[in-house]
Amino acid sequence: MTEPLARPKRKNPLRRTRQPLLPQSVRSRTAHGLTAAAAQGRFELQRCVDCAAVFYPPRDACPRCLSPRVPFVPVDDRGTLAVETTIHASTDPYFRERMPWRVGLVRLDCGPVVLAHLHGDAREGDRVRLDLKLDKGGAPVLVALPAKDTPHMTDDRQLREMTCDPKFRRVLITDGRNSVGQAMAKAFSDAGAAIVFVGVADAWKPFAGQEMLRKLAGVEIVPLDLTDTESVTELAEQNGARTDIIVNTAEHVRPGGILQRHGLTVAREEMDVRYFGLMRLAQAFGPAMRSRGADGVNSATAFVNLLSVYALMNWPAYGAYSATEAACLSAAQCLRAELRPGGVKVLNVFFGPLDTEWFQTVPPPKVAPEALARAVVQALQRGLEDVFVGDIAEEVRARLSVNPKALERELAG
Repeated sequence: MTEPLARPKRKNPLRRTRQPLLPQSVRSRTAHGLTAAAAQGRFELQRCVDCAAVFYPPRDACPRCLSPRVPFVPVDDRGTLAVETTIHASTDPYFRERMPWRVGLVRLDCGPVVLAHLHGDAREGDRVRLDLKLDKGGAPVLVALPAKDTPHMTDDRQLREMTCDPKFRRVLITDGRNSVGQAMAKAFSDAGAAIVFVGVADAWKPFAGQEMLRKLAGVEIVPLDLTDTESVTELAEQNGARTDIIVNTAEHVRPGGILQRHGLTVAREEMDVRYFGLMRLAQAFGPAMRSRGADGVNSATAFVNLLSVYALMNWPAYGAYSATEAACLSAAQCLRAELRPGGVKVLNVFFGPLDTEWFQTVPPPKVAPEALARAVVQALQRGLEDVFVGDIAEEVRARLSVNPKALERELAG
C-alpha cells in the first residue's frame, strides 16, 4: 500500500535547488491526439472506422486493414497488468534522478497491449485502469492505476510526478475579496495545502467574508493589488521563492458590448485587472516558479487561470468582457510554453456564468463559486491542463467542436 506523504522539513536556505529536467517529450503530430485527451482528462485511443480495431501506439493508418480513417475515440480503460519490471538504471537524466521506476505491460480489454508507468499499488496480475497523463514535459503518457482507489493513492511518488496535488504545497490566491477567491481558500485549506496566501488589495477596507478567511486553517492574508506593479513585485520578493501554486482569481465583470460602452474607461479597467494583472503576476512569480520545478515534495507545480468560457467565443451580452478574457487566454497559452521547461503546468479553467452579483440577470444554470473551487482542486490532483466547469461551459465546448459559426449566431441572438 502507498505510504502517506510526510510533511517536508523546512528547506536549508544554503542548499542548492535542484534544476528541473524534463523527460523526452518529442511526439508525432498524430500522437498529439493523446495530448488533447490527456489535457482534459479523457481516455482515448485510435479506433479504425472500417474494421473497428483499437490500437496503440498512434499511427496514421490502421495496422490491420491500412485504412486512414483512424480517429481518437473514448475506449474502455480497464485491463490486466500482464508483467511488470523495475528500472534501476537509465541513460535519461530525468529518470536517472528518479530511480527506481516501475513500468509494465497492460493488456487492455479493448484489445491492445500497452507499456505504462505503474502506480505503487498496481501489481502483476492485478486488474488495473489506464489513465492518460501529461508528464513534466507536457507529453502524454499512460499510467496504470489500481482498479479501485486505495488509501493515500495520490501520494504515490510516480503519480505525483505527473500531477499537481496541492497537499503540503504553498498556494497563492490573488484576490480574496470576491466569493470565488474565498471559496478557493477554503478548498485548498481542506485539500491539505501547507499554507494558503490570500491576496487582498487595500487591506484596511473591510469586506464580506474577511472573518471567515482569518479563521481558516493555514490561511494567511497578504497585501496584493494586481493593478499595482510595485505591490506584485514586493509580494514576489517576499514569497516568490516559496510559492508552489498560483490561482489567479482576479475578476472584473461588466455587461455590455462594444457599442454600448461610452469611452474606454471600463475597458481599460478590465484589461488592467485581468490581462495586465496576469502579465504582472507572471513576470514577478514566473521565473522563480520555473526554476523550482524539481524542488522536492513541494516543488513549484502549477499556474491556474480562471477564464470565462466566452474567451473561446464572444458573448455579445458581455462582449467587451469576453474580449478581455480572450486576451487572457492567449497570454496563458504563451505562459504555458514559457513555464514548461521548468515542469510547471498552466491550468486553464473555463466556466460559464457564475452565481454572483454581476450575473444576477442571467438565468440558470450557473456555476457556484464552491463548485468552481472543487473543480480546480480536482483538476490539479489529476494533472489536467484544460477544464470546463458547469453545463454552459460543456455546451460551448461541444458546440465549438461541431459548428463554431452556428454557436456564434446563437450567442448573438
